[in-house]
Amino acid sequence: MSSEELEKLHEIYKSLYDELELMPQRIFRCHGEERKRLVRVFDERIGEAEEVLQSMDRELIGAPPSFRNPMSTKIRLYRRDLGKLQRDVRSSDQGSGLAGRPGENRQGIYASQNDHSTHVQSQRALLIQGTASLNNATASIERSQRIAAETDQVGNDIIEELGEQRDQLDRTRDRLVHTGENLSRSRKILRSMSRRLVTNKLLLSVIIVMELGVLGAVVYLKFFRK
Repeated sequence: MSSEELEKLHEIYKSLYDELELMPQRIFRCHGEERKRLVRVFDERIGEAEEVLQSMDRELIGAPPSFRNPMSTKIRLYRRDLGKLQRDVRSSDQGSGLAGRPGENRQGIYASQNDHSTHVQSQRALLIQGTASLNNATASIERSQRIAAETDQVGNDIIEELGEQRDQLDRTRDRLVHTGENLSRSRKILRSMSRRLVTNKLLLSVIIVMELGVLGAVVYLKFFRK
């Protein structure tokens, strides 16, 4: 159900009813061909108003009961008002000179009027149906445009997020490169320290051997050499 479409139909009906409400008095004051013309116009407007009410009934399908029930009652009252206007026109028509003519002529006039009214009503129904289809197509296009805009926004957000992640990966790579360089320097320092440690051990071993040699020489000279 489209509330906007229902409001448009309601405005169309009120405009038609305002015009129809004035026509019985105009028809009563006229005679001859002018009276026939006004009766035809009246029948056309009645048909148009009925088509509008039928469209309003279709728009109410699927509406919540709290809204549909009072609106359906209002539409029934509208139909009752249209019936009253039709009875007023028919009663004024029967009291005029047209009612005093032979039955064949009166039937021919009303047959012609009914044919014309039926044609106008069918054209009006096609127009209302085309308008409803156009409104539905417009709403569908608007929904598609809204979905496309939302999809475009999501795509932009994803691109921005991927850009941020790329920057984070670049920074992480730079930190890893820097860490690798630090590890390389640390390995070089450890190797240098290891070489120094081995050298120190060798020097210490040589010193110990030399001290043992000196100590052995002293013992030999003191105790064994006479």
